[in-house]
Amino acid sequence: MSDWAAKRFWDVASIVSADDGFTVHLDSRPLRTPGKSALIVPTQAMAAGIAAEWDAQTGKIDPNTMPITRAANSAIEKVAPQKDAVVAELAGYGKSDLICYRATGPDALIAQQAEAWDPWLAWAANALDAPLVTTQGVMPVLQPEASVARLRTEVANLDHFQLAGFHDLVAISGSLVLSLAVTSGKLAASEAWKLSRVDELWQIAQWGEDEEATAHAALKEEGFLNAARFFELCVT
Repeated sequence: MSDWAAKRFWDVASIVSADDGFTVHLDSRPLRTPGKSALIVPTQAMAAGIAAEWDAQTGKIDPNTMPITRAANSAIEKVAPQKDAVVAELAGYGKSDLICYRATGPDALIAQQAEAWDPWLAWAANALDAPLVTTQGVMPVLQPEASVARLRTEVANLDHFQLAGFHDLVAISGSLVLSLAVTSGKLAASEAWKLSRVDELWQIAQWGEDEEATAHAALKEEGFLNAARFFELCVT
């Protein structure tokens, strides 16, 4: 298998105004998505972030170091053509939100979950008019149809760029409620990440850290924080 990778061929990445937004030029060449669509983003701040990622490339181009570029590509090529399906997928988390499923024991873990998650269920009930039911164990619990519909409306109101970031927030954390709290500006992304890991942090406190699991969690945290940043750039 070839290990060929594209190498830097430009001197300067610059922000250029475009129809309905902004794009980035590498010298005089406009950036395009991998599928050759025009890479036009909604805000100058997002374009600046993309330009900075390309300017930071030295030698071989490493897409793993360009989360804003990757998310913008995803918004254009993957989310926009199937927005309804993405909305449905994410809204589905309202039926099985992480913070609705509680441990059966020990009592200390049950108390930690309640302390961490109950305030955000209360926020969903009051601010979003979407009360949800909690249960102990992993068996599915039926959520109020009106609440699920209300949460779906919140997701459907996002544009395809916002959905690209929001998708990763929800998929990584497992919680639609915590992700909505982040994108509503009510909860810091770093705190939401910790709240999504109450169970894992409990296990670590009891049995100690596993090196492989810790490394995997660090990658997930990086992805979660990158998604939150991308969402912010959609409206900055």
